[in-house]
Amino acid sequence: MADAPVSRTLSHILGFNAGYVDTAGFLALGGLFTAHVTGNFVTLGAALIQGNAGAVSKLLALPVFCLAVMLARFGSNALVARHKLPMPSLIAVKVALLLVAAALMTVYGPFSDGDQPPAFAAGMLMICAMAVQNAMQRMHLPQLPPSTLMTGNTTQVMMDLSDLLRGAQGDERRSINARLQKMLPAIGSFALGCALGALGYVWLGMWCFALPPLLALISMGFVRGEAQA
Repeated sequence: MADAPVSRTLSHILGFNAGYVDTAGFLALGGLFTAHVTGNFVTLGAALIQGNAGAVSKLLALPVFCLAVMLARFGSNALVARHKLPMPSLIAVKVALLLVAAALMTVYGPFSDGDQPPAFAAGMLMICAMAVQNAMQRMHLPQLPPSTLMTGNTTQVMMDLSDLLRGAQGDERRSINARLQKMLPAIGSFALGCALGALGYVWLGMWCFALPPLLALISMGFVRGEAQA
């Protein structure tokens, strides 16, 4: 069963939320990446050498992410088999995960150690939420650039700009322009989320984590509205 078409606004919300969650989580949980999970290998190595806290969270981040992606895939396939749109349900799961994580952060934070039980649980919940977003986008929004990992987007943009500078013409130029129109806003949304995630943490402390579930809920409205259109 095909998903409903989605607006660019949804793409911006997804990218902004990923950047925001990743940055705020990194600052609040001792350097834990919740969206860019492979980055935790770097911070894990630093934690082991320098004796910093949070090594267990960083070690388990990738396995937890992988498990969440698999569960999202199984759930999506089950919904499709029942002729139901998967995206609203996947977003609902993401909202619930971010909401519980925000509750743990605001009630028990701030944390001196990312491996403290409430901090560990909140971090894993945010990782699961970003895993669901990644899986959902891969499965149901393939026309959009990735919203959580900007390395590939940035590489493609630099390659396309290089081709424009060498004088690409015709169909090649049109293809490049179409990609840039998708990828540049995606990078900008993610970067803005990172900036406001950092500022939100400085200004609001643990209460900054109230925004991600709200944004996820707003994205649910876009999906439901277009599905009914």
